[in-house]
Amino acid sequence: MPCSSPKIALIPAYKPSNLLLDLTVQLSSAHFHTVIVDDGSGDSYRQIFSSAKRFADVLVHDTNKGKGRALKTGLAYIKRHFPENSVIVTVDADGQHSINDAIKVSDAACTCTNSLILGCRRFGRDVPARSRFGNTVTRFVCKLAAGLDVSDTQTGLRAFGASLIPLMLNVDGERYEYEMNVLLECSRRRIPVKEVEIETIYFDSNSSSHFSPVKDSLRIYREIIKFVVSSLVGFAVDYTAYIMLSALTSSLGSLLSIPLSNILARIASSAVNYTLNRNFVFQSKDSVFKTSAQYFSLAALILVGNTLLLTFLANSLGINKYCAKILTEVVFFSASWFVQKFVIFRKRHLETEKEL
Repeated sequence: MPCSSPKIALIPAYKPSNLLLDLTVQLSSAHFHTVIVDDGSGDSYRQIFSSAKRFADVLVHDTNKGKGRALKTGLAYIKRHFPENSVIVTVDADGQHSINDAIKVSDAACTCTNSLILGCRRFGRDVPARSRFGNTVTRFVCKLAAGLDVSDTQTGLRAFGASLIPLMLNVDGERYEYEMNVLLECSRRRIPVKEVEIETIYFDSNSSSHFSPVKDSLRIYREIIKFVVSSLVGFAVDYTAYIMLSALTSSLGSLLSIPLSNILARIASSAVNYTLNRNFVFQSKDSVFKTSAQYFSLAALILVGNTLLLTFLANSLGINKYCAKILTEVVFFSASWFVQKFVIFRKRHLETEKEL
């Protein structure tokens, strides 16, 4: 059934080719109102954007600020100038998305206005190797961090109702990491994420993409990488203390020695882990009192589950107590990261809509 809501196509563009003009004309013919954000492309690209103004509203960043910031600039503009029942479709400027697919995801969003609709490609052998690799890694991270099984985490073709714009404006990220963070935030808020299969289109092995496989991948994963490092340091403290305490309390018997050693070791490692996560990983500006209270409440809950599982693995299943400790830590790793990122050390956004 065709969508009756106003349809807005949002295109973040940085140094685009003439494909942007073709895309804009086609979107206009398909009854989309198009908003383009020139993300600091420079004077050499002024003619392309001037031509696009015949079919679209063109917003301009004086300097390159990144895809995430360009999307937020466009969304803030749409929020101010278009009806509340609008459906927004984000489309890449490089011609990878067909008009039929833009219509397909917008129609899906029209019937599911409180959901995020992803236009998902099939990653066969015709897809460039760097794109297949990047999607494989981000799929794994998304599954680990949020329990969200999405087949195409990197797709730029996304659709949603205007009611979700405030959420989108408050998601962390200024560059390519923004789109990954949107998925994680939707998972945290239990916003449905639905997939619509789309055509897979690449021009010249995707050479027009401004995505840097090394630099931008590190930007996407850096918070998780830092969290892993912090967790490894905390685990080293925890595991070392556990071994020492297990030896010192072995005369008490395993039913008492294992949980006691685990509790004391966790108290020591939690203090180290909290300090690293607050200052190094999430760089939180919230008060120490507030975040420490939340962190140690989480640590206490995890400790209970951790101790019960560890004791069960070692005493009931007969797994070596040192191996059981490692298995237990792996189980609680992703839950800890998710709660700390999106609840305890969540960044507070002070920007006003006008500043966006």
